[in-house]
Amino acid sequence: MSSESKEQHDLSPRDSTEGDDSSPSGIHVEVQRESSTDFKQFETNDQCRPYHRILIECQEKSDTNFKEFVIKKLQKNCQCSPAKAKNMILGFLPVLQWLPKYDLKKNILGDVMSGLIVGILLVPQSIAYSLLAGQEPVYGLYTSFFASIIYFLLGTSRHISVGIFGVLCLMIGETVDRELQKAGYDNAHSAPSLGMVSNGSMLLNHTSGRICDKSCYAIMVGSTVTFMAGVYQVAMGLFQVGFVSVYLSDALLSGFVTGASFTILTSQAKYLLGLNLPRSNGVGSLITTWIHVFRNIHKTNICDLITSLLCLLVLLPTKELNEHFKSKLKAPIPIELVVVVAATLASHFGKLHENYNSSIAGHIPTGFMPPKVPEWNLIPSVAVDAIAISIIGFAITVSLSEMFAKKHGYTVRANQEMYAIGFCNIIPSFFHCFTTSAALAKTLVKESTGCQTQLSGVVTALVLLLVLLVIAPLFYSLQKSVLAVITIVNLRGALRKFRDLPKMWNISRMDTVIWFVTMLSSALLSTEIGLLVGVCFSMFCVILRTQKPKSSLLGLVEESEVFESVSAYKNLQTKPGIKIFRFVAPLYYINKECFKSALYKQTVNPILIKVAWKKAAKRKIKEEVVTLGGIQDEMSVQLSHDPLELHTIVIDCSAIQFLDTAGIHTLKEVRRDYEAIGIQVLLAQCNPSVRDSLTKGEYCKKEEENLLFYSVYEAMAFAEVSKNQKGICVPNGLSLSSD
Repeated sequence: MSSESKEQHDLSPRDSTEGDDSSPSGIHVEVQRESSTDFKQFETNDQCRPYHRILIECQEKSDTNFKEFVIKKLQKNCQCSPAKAKNMILGFLPVLQWLPKYDLKKNILGDVMSGLIVGILLVPQSIAYSLLAGQEPVYGLYTSFFASIIYFLLGTSRHISVGIFGVLCLMIGETVDRELQKAGYDNAHSAPSLGMVSNGSMLLNHTSGRICDKSCYAIMVGSTVTFMAGVYQVAMGLFQVGFVSVYLSDALLSGFVTGASFTILTSQAKYLLGLNLPRSNGVGSLITTWIHVFRNIHKTNICDLITSLLCLLVLLPTKELNEHFKSKLKAPIPIELVVVVAATLASHFGKLHENYNSSIAGHIPTGFMPPKVPEWNLIPSVAVDAIAISIIGFAITVSLSEMFAKKHGYTVRANQEMYAIGFCNIIPSFFHCFTTSAALAKTLVKESTGCQTQLSGVVTALVLLLVLLVIAPLFYSLQKSVLAVITIVNLRGALRKFRDLPKMWNISRMDTVIWFVTMLSSALLSTEIGLLVGVCFSMFCVILRTQKPKSSLLGLVEESEVFESVSAYKNLQTKPGIKIFRFVAPLYYINKECFKSALYKQTVNPILIKVAWKKAAKRKIKEEVVTLGGIQDEMSVQLSHDPLELHTIVIDCSAIQFLDTAGIHTLKEVRRDYEAIGIQVLLAQCNPSVRDSLTKGEYCKKEEENLLFYSVYEAMAFAEVSKNQKGICVPNGLSLSSD
């Protein structure tokens, strides 16, 4: 070895850092900042250095056939005992577990306060979002009431608020409008009249065989979609397929909600201006709606426009104050309820509907309507729509419940959450309700106002019950433009996601691209197509990441057995003749060529070397005329065994999660190519799955299994011994003689 290499070896990282003892282990690795750096090299000893081989005995697998496995599972799950029945009931009704242990003194004040405030907020939001779903206001109040009661009984999260969610209301409204058009209802009005229905909207419902006006048919469609969505969610809980939600990443969900928010805002624009326009559906509905708005903008109702502007001027600053001083305020200012009450009084005493033809909510009945089963004949028409609605609903509910459970130090059961949100849709669908899920804005309010348990949901339900039984008719004169403003103002959180994009871009550019693709497709195409595009694009990005993964050569951190990338860290040591290669991805059919090209590029290309050898041999034979056959044979032997500096390649398999048949074949091919030029290939740190695949794929013979190492350091030590002791049986028992 050269004197320069020895000097580099003598200079340890501790000397170069002036005695920095901040690391207890004495290991110091400096992140690489320059493109090229000289690396330290180990001195190689000429004598054999014995080392201890790691031996691990595999667990014996039981030979249980499929029939025995099924019988054992059935016996375990089908046997009944009093204890098991009790556990099943307590598991399905969590309220029976926590309610008897309820600490009245500690929790009652926070639960009552948060329940009251959320209930007050839900009253105007339920009325406003029912407009978005194409329903009468009373159905929004029904939906919030039943969801609060049922989640109290079945839910495991103490903090989330289950009720109306804007994105789901939008998806319900699109389905309702489509079915109304198919049924031949009057298209002159974009949504069912929230007051008395005109004779033009009164048709014979051929589906049910009875007279049903537009609003009646709208809630029939909405409740049927809700029933199907609930059935899907309960089925997903029964078959434990909650893993579906893992395909909906945070970036995808955020982009979807933001894109849908643009569609919601667009659908409410006509109410802000007091325009009577048909609701656009299908691909490109956002652009179509704005075209209709600008074509009819000369018909703007000045009274509705002024009301909208005044409400915006009041709601936006107050909402900002609530958010800015939320740590100092014991409860947020219920500005929405104040605006609704003030606008209703102004509309009633100013006779805005009679004098200025302002659109109003109309009569809201008190009490409850008789229960009615969903329309079974509509199920084939809405079953597909319910799939996307159910997935979005349970994904948002489960993610919010887990987020707040982690924040407050308790656990939730994802499967039970699916049951809870499923029955929050199935049972209310018989009582003229539409789809519900958890909502982030109301959940944050609930948490910040002192919520302790699910009991706050009962208090919220009591507030809504009071409105349904007594107060509801007082909202007769409430303008639709006020409800539209409330809906739009509540979109602030989703639209503010644009401010987080620079931070997201710095953390993960791929997630930012997924966010943009999902947002744009949800806004410009449709909500269902946007969700599908987002999921497909997200999965494509995962495949893309594994198709061209990162790979690097590794070096040893001095005074340790740790190996890191030489392109990322300084002061790493490499051994002459040994290259350690790491591939950070599964090795399968998509990236097998990437694996080979990266390995050949960073080490040596055995194919090019063999070609070069052949060309050199032919050229040498042409230049020198050899007369004696023995001399010619000697020359060919010398040419074919021209020694290389590199004698061993260690492949670090710690980041290879699995292999397929193409991956195994690639490893075999790589090993064969390198052995042809005198370089041995060793595999290190293979997980049990990869080892099992290599064994089944016959990567190596039975006597060669000791070429699979449990650590990179062990493989490197073996490579040193094999180099220095050619032709001698080394300590692990493998003969390395090369004739």
